[in-house]
Amino acid sequence: MKLNKLICLLLALVLCVGLLAGCGGGSGSKEPESESEAAPETQPEAEEPEAEPEAEEPEAEEPEAAAGSVYWLNFKPESDEVLQQIATMYTDKTGVPVKVVTAASGTYSQTLNAEMDKSEPPTLFVIGNTAGVRDWQDYALDLTDTPIANELNNTAANLYSPDGKLVSIPYSMECYGIIVNPDLVEAAGHSMDEITNFDGLKTVAEDIHARAAELGFDAFTSNDMDSSSNWRYVGHMANLEYYYEEQDSGTTWAECPASLTGAYMDNFRNLYDLCVNNSTVDRTELATGGHDAQNEFITGKAAFYVEGSWKWSAVSEAVPNATMIPYYCGVEGEEKAGLNCGTENCWAINCKASEENQKATMDFMVWCVTDPEASALLVESFSAMPYKQCPASTNGFLTAADAYVADGCYSMDWATNFQPNVDEYRATLTSAMNQYNADPTDANWDTVVTAFVDGWATQYAAVNG
Repeated sequence: MKLNKLICLLLALVLCVGLLAGCGGGSGSKEPESESEAAPETQPEAEEPEAEPEAEEPEAEEPEAAAGSVYWLNFKPESDEVLQQIATMYTDKTGVPVKVVTAASGTYSQTLNAEMDKSEPPTLFVIGNTAGVRDWQDYALDLTDTPIANELNNTAANLYSPDGKLVSIPYSMECYGIIVNPDLVEAAGHSMDEITNFDGLKTVAEDIHARAAELGFDAFTSNDMDSSSNWRYVGHMANLEYYYEEQDSGTTWAECPASLTGAYMDNFRNLYDLCVNNSTVDRTELATGGHDAQNEFITGKAAFYVEGSWKWSAVSEAVPNATMIPYYCGVEGEEKAGLNCGTENCWAINCKASEENQKATMDFMVWCVTDPEASALLVESFSAMPYKQCPASTNGFLTAADAYVADGCYSMDWATNFQPNVDEYRATLTSAMNQYNADPTDANWDTVVTAFVDGWATQYAAVNG
């Protein structure tokens, strides 16, 4: 009996030890997944390798914040809609903020002065003539050998400071003269072949004006002399006088001359009087403006429109065969005259902006002239852009300019870009011309001549001492 009890106690003890071993006590132990893993094996079967833990996907990195921003103070009101689209395209593509502010017509200089005084001034602005170079050269980054300058295919319109710094480069090449609707000329019983000089233009325009009620249209559109329109005459049409004086000097002006002779003021008067005396609006109503010359032209109310190539997209849909003729004004040999070709649309980068903003602006400019979609939109708005990768212009007025050159005609360069102290000079000239419009006497014309010629010398002295 005792032996039997002892044997029972020993068996119970062995069982307890086995149970304890099966439970395990280390935190690193692994509970068996199968019976074969728990039992010792003499020839263990090959185990399937444990599945590698799935690699965790790296968290998506946040894109770096765009460095810098662009603020373009735009000189061309007619391009505002396109430039707003371009700004949005670039920001969507790069994340770089681009702001475009457009100065009202005739107010760019005042707007630029005001904006440059702000805490976040323009990074991209216009220096378009010698007066602009004088006023803003200290704010202009030297563009020599920069990525944007290296994209140019024509450097003739580049503007330099007296010490040789490249202060601005062109972004739009243009021409101006007199836009014509050939269909209306023919409807009046005339032909474009008649208009090869001032006498021919005068004959056609005066006949159309005399029969305006019968024809249902007049010769010239309105010729407003308020700030939204006066530049067409005191800036652009005035160029005919400067250009022919320049030619008399035997060379193209390289810098602003100290004085004018006024040798071609009678020619300027010829053309100006022809425009305002044969128009949809009486000359006495021009000082305050408020008329819509563009609408008059595209709705067939007038055959002639004093304007430039930037109006092509605005008028070509309504008048697809519109063309442009020179400022015929009665000078000898003008049958070989061409259009006024040049630009005052030149980009400058604000050297006082932060380095980040300067680089952002440079990158944006290069994109504008190399991206196929962006450059096509800009060329359509700007007429022609002198850059290697920009598409060719489809502007019909620039085609007319090229046709004159191909026919052996001379182009009239933009000598008007040398106007000294330009805002003050034009303001004085506008005042004199409005006085003349109100009462077109020879005495009042003499006032115009004084403002035109003596005013040049006065403003040159004011600037240069």
